[in-house]
Amino acid sequence: MTEKKKKLLSVKDAAEALELSEQRIKQLIYEERLKAEKVGNQWIILESDLKLVENRQTGRPPKDKDNEK
Repeated sequence: MTEKKKKLLSVKDAAEALELSEQRIKQLIYEERLKAEKVGNQWIILESDLKLVENRQTGRPPKDKDNEK
């Protein structure tokens, strides 16, 4: 049986791969939008799990023009 080797990333590596800050990566983990496992005092992220957030919406949602005053 052939098994693919899973690449593990640190928060810093994930931030570089997604072009985000380390703080934003941690926020995505705390919001449970990015899967990660705590090992010691560091978060470990599977490279394949970056796909969960790479096409995320950025910024605030647009204002509802019907409810504007």
